[in-house]
Amino acid sequence: MTTHKLGTTDLSVSPIGLGLAALGRPGYINLGHANDLNHNYDIERMEQHTHQVLDAAWAQGVRYFDAARSYGRAEQFLGSWLKSRRISPEAVTVGSKWGYTYTADWQVEADKHEIKDHSLPVLQRQWQETQTNLSPYLNIYQIHSATLDSGVLENAPVLSELARLKQSGVAIGLSLSGPQQSEVLKRAMVIEIDGQRLFDTVQATWNVLEPSAGSTLQAAANQGMGVIVKEALANGRLTPRNDNPAFAAKLAILETQARRLEATIDALALAAVLAQPWIGVVLSGAATIDQLTANLKALQVVWDDEAATALAALVEPPEVYWQTRSALDWN
Repeated sequence: MTTHKLGTTDLSVSPIGLGLAALGRPGYINLGHANDLNHNYDIERMEQHTHQVLDAAWAQGVRYFDAARSYGRAEQFLGSWLKSRRISPEAVTVGSKWGYTYTADWQVEADKHEIKDHSLPVLQRQWQETQTNLSPYLNIYQIHSATLDSGVLENAPVLSELARLKQSGVAIGLSLSGPQQSEVLKRAMVIEIDGQRLFDTVQATWNVLEPSAGSTLQAAANQGMGVIVKEALANGRLTPRNDNPAFAAKLAILETQARRLEATIDALALAAVLAQPWIGVVLSGAATIDQLTANLKALQVVWDDEAATALAALVEPPEVYWQTRSALDWN
């Protein structure tokens, strides 16, 4: 893969990156996640497995890696890999997020897997934790799932602290979640501190089921923000693992277009993201080397108007999409 600059930052990224949400903790909402980890949740084994997937990603050209404080031990696993492989900080771009605290106690099932808190004390604490795990590699620090109701975009002390961190050399971003992604992003785009736009990047959900933020992501890209897309496979719903009878008709459309373009369904879904004019990086959420290798074949898919037209029939109302996502089982 060739690399390119992310937005107007000086950061070089590969078109496909690797997110560690499914690698850093025993439980996640991706379909089939337990099988991907072979139900083996020993910490040393999971770190070894994560390193193997990271090795495969690096060998195939992936140069952007994404973690978060709430992804269990994802930051630790990523940091130990970067250091053990002696990867130069200049050769890789790394992002992480603050705002959720992991509370599952290394269990697959928990009353609460993570607790959201966008306060200044949490930012300050988690910044130090992230520095311990990822220094000197951290390039992008993002608010995790910024929403209007959390009040984080009106929290002057938090915004000032983020501006201070930006002055120290780290890019500042925010990730989005829920049916109001566009409204949150529009609010974030106009935030300035001392005459300078605060946010350098945005990480949003965009896929062929939930493309509602597309026009706002284009506007953000036009402003120079780097756009990172997560959940391009809708937590496994856009793969053959989705055996829900209610999805059968949509799965058939995916299968038809994948067959026509000589691709797998996952590569087709990722290619749909890569075809967007505003895209900077789309994240693979692979939990195995085989999944990662299949995902990276999206770069070989020759996307066309017929595929775009056919897959437009898959779009769900945002409220329906996010309600379905919230009902996915941790496994």
